[in-house]
Amino acid sequence: MLTVTPLPAFDDNYIWALHDARDAVLVDPGVAEPCIEFLERHGLELFAILVTHHHGDHVGGLAALAARCHPRIYGPRQESIPGITDAVADGDVIALARFGLQVRVIGTPGHTLGHVAYYDGSRLFCGDTLFACGCGRLFEGTPAMMSESLSKLAQLPDDTEIFCAHEYTISNIRFARTVDGENAALLEREKREQARRAAGLPTLPSTLALEKATNPFLRCREPALIVAAEAGLKRRPANAVEVFAALRQAKDAF
Repeated sequence: MLTVTPLPAFDDNYIWALHDARDAVLVDPGVAEPCIEFLERHGLELFAILVTHHHGDHVGGLAALAARCHPRIYGPRQESIPGITDAVADGDVIALARFGLQVRVIGTPGHTLGHVAYYDGSRLFCGDTLFACGCGRLFEGTPAMMSESLSKLAQLPDDTEIFCAHEYTISNIRFARTVDGENAALLEREKREQARRAAGLPTLPSTLALEKATNPFLRCREPALIVAAEAGLKRRPANAVEVFAALRQAKDAF
C-alpha cells in the first residue's frame, strides 16, 4: 500500500514522501534533515526524488540526500539544478517501477520558466503552480504562461488529489473571499479548513474538484471573478488571461 506523508519544513513548506513499507520517493526536499529522520525512523530506502523547480526551499536538501542515499533525481530540463540525474520536460513519463507507477511530467511555467508538475494517475505534485485556493507568484513567467499552466492542470480528472508545496490555504481563502465572497462552496471550505488547522492538521491534499469550485484562479470565466477583475482594471477584461492577471496582481498586494 502506497502512502503519502507530508514532512513539514521551514515555515510553511511540505516535502512529500511517497512510500510503502520499504521504499520511498521524495518531492521537493528543500532541506535534508527531516527527510533523513523520516527515512531512518521507518527503515525506508530512498530511490528517487522529484523536483518541480529550482528555488532553494525545494532543492536545498538535494546534495545531502544524494550523498547519503544515491537516488535518481528528476528535475526540469529548462532549469539549472545541481545534482539532477534525469532532466525531464513536458510529456515525459517516469517509471517508478518499485511502486508500479508511471508518472507523467506536465510543464507548468509561470512561477518559474521551467517549472514542472508530476501526475501519477491519481495524485498531482504541483510544487508552486497550483495551491489550495490559490496559485504561485509570477517570479519569472507571464500571466499568459501561468493561466495556460493552470488550464492544463484543470483538464485532469476531478478526483485528482492535489499535493502542493506550501500550507497557504487559510490566507488564500481570505483573499478568495474578497473576490468571490458569495461562493457558498468557498465559505463552507473556509470553516472546514480552519477546523483542520485548529486541530494541527494539514489542509492538504485538496482535490481538483474542490479547487474548481473554490479557487479564484481556476474560475476566471465566472461572472463574479470577471466583475472583481473589472474593478481592479477599471475596464472590462478582454479575456480570461486579463482576469487572471488582475486577480494575481490583487493577491500580490493583499
